[in-house]
Amino acid sequence: MPIKSRPLLEYWLSNMKTIGINSVLVNTHYYSEYVYDFLKKSQFNDYVNMIYEDKLLGTAGTVRENSDFCKDSTLLLVHADNWSCCNYSNFLDYHHNYRPKNTLITMMTFACENPSSCGVVELNNEGVVIEFHEKVNNPPGYLANAAVYLLDPIVVKWIKNNPNVSDFSTEVLPHFMGKIATWKNEEIHRDIGTIDMLIKAQTDDCNQIALGEESLWQQQFLKHSIHELIK
Repeated sequence: MPIKSRPLLEYWLSNMKTIGINSVLVNTHYYSEYVYDFLKKSQFNDYVNMIYEDKLLGTAGTVRENSDFCKDSTLLLVHADNWSCCNYSNFLDYHHNYRPKNTLITMMTFACENPSSCGVVELNNEGVVIEFHEKVNNPPGYLANAAVYLLDPIVVKWIKNNPNVSDFSTEVLPHFMGKIATWKNEEIHRDIGTIDMLIKAQTDDCNQIALGEESLWQQQFLKHSIHELIK
């Protein structure tokens, strides 16, 4: 999906590069050949790798299958079908230096325009998750899970040691209830799963991202009919 004529994935990867992440895995399944062609661009050569799942393993299953990639380091896990723009350096700094003691995950949150359509979180006085309200009528608040997480190595090890767990949101997060810190994205976070939200994203101001130079791939991308649909 395009944001201001650039593919959403390019923004995510450019963000990662900007904050000093030098090793990224992009998991693919649907239309993987298009993603592969995109990732062959020279700007991604030194830090992005693609993994392909013929049969989807689930969001936790992918982490388990690639647990050696983490090498006992903090893992940034992103559901990259959302449009997000914020200070990721501050997100990392909060996780490493300011999150409440005994927490193992930092979840990005955001103010959801339509809380009943989101996974709303309920927090204690320290900003730690104590309950989830997944797409329910009249949830107790508007603060929602952005599906962007920082995980301590112990979380990855737990996933690796529990082979029956496949979904991160419904199986991993409940297990770590009370150990999930939160950091609020005060800038931009949108679920662009509808045309209306995708159109709104085209006018969002997110200037800090340094995108790659024009390419033959980009020229072909601009010919896709989606660009006419969101004008």
